[in-house]
Amino acid sequence: MGIALPRNARIDLLRGIAVALVMLLHFSLTYRLPDSWLGDLVTPKNIARVVMNGNYGVTMFFVISGFLITTNSLRRWGSLQQLDRLAFYRRRATRILPPLILAVLVILVLGLLAQPSFVNKQKGEVMDPGFWWIAIGSVLTFWHNVLMQAEGYFNYALNIYWSLSVEEVFYLAFPLVCTLLPRRLYIGVCAVLVIAGPVYRAMHVEEELDYLYGYIACFDAIAIGCLTAIAAPHVRLPAPWANGLTILAALALAVVYLSGIGGCEVFGFSGIALSTAALILLGSQKTEHVTPASARAFLRWPAEAIRWMGRYSYELYLFHIVVLGLLRDQLGRDDLARAWKWPLLVAFFLLSCGVAAVLARVVSGERMRALWFWKR
Repeated sequence: MGIALPRNARIDLLRGIAVALVMLLHFSLTYRLPDSWLGDLVTPKNIARVVMNGNYGVTMFFVISGFLITTNSLRRWGSLQQLDRLAFYRRRATRILPPLILAVLVILVLGLLAQPSFVNKQKGEVMDPGFWWIAIGSVLTFWHNVLMQAEGYFNYALNIYWSLSVEEVFYLAFPLVCTLLPRRLYIGVCAVLVIAGPVYRAMHVEEELDYLYGYIACFDAIAIGCLTAIAAPHVRLPAPWANGLTILAALALAVVYLSGIGGCEVFGFSGIALSTAALILLGSQKTEHVTPASARAFLRWPAEAIRWMGRYSYELYLFHIVVLGLLRDQLGRDDLARAWKWPLLVAFFLLSCGVAAVLARVVSGERMRALWFWKR
């Protein structure tokens, strides 16, 4: 049996924020939240700043993934060089594959039933049914982002799994790099990736499918997370410093996020990644945050709700798009009154969380995952 590692409340909070930002983006791309009564109140531009930069949420996920994979590997095996490759791959497969296979099967069935949000099409024309083999195969073999760069956006629901292809290549390479390279060279590889990310994005700043979805465009955030995990045990700050820097890091994250992606394609993602890494690093400090009792009571339930979303962020990531796709196929943008956009957003979040909770228990639970491999 593997070592049971404790959950990190701050990381769950950051993951919850990240998945909420992704869900906000996808919902707003369909229903145009800036064009609503709240947009009239605080201007559409300000609403767009909050709801239309969800790709930055994906960057936060990449940092968290790099940090957690590295931290958990160090806790389980003592050093990265001692990592057990087979155990690592088995653990990742049992976590990722069961809900993913279910998700792609659901999308495939809905696509074959001609539900518009689940059909493969280019420029309004339905693609050959045989393309399903390539589309689903690319998701399961780590190159869906590359397929999108070649074909463009072709499937509303399936295309969001591009980021999983980036994660999977990281999972594939991580044990090999850790066990074949000495520690200093491993750190050097991470440093090169941190530099290569913005350089690559600068070279493809006019090509959205490249600067958003390319491996090199995303690996810098993962590498920053890995380096944060290596640095964390060696950083110790007095509580006032840690608390003050946490506030500054949160403000930096908010400023970069609200500045948007347009015009910040090169370094905006670096800013989000570094701010997220700083929040994770500062959260690893043993500090006591002094918050008034009234503020603690006010923030407790929203924070717990976001942490819950963070805990089940993988299931939310996979299936919120299925919920939204079915919703948009039944209730188009032109069929929805402006006054109902925000209530529908709340309903979308609640439905997605309900589906995620069921799947987390039935598909992603320990007993079900144990069925996939004879030994974890």
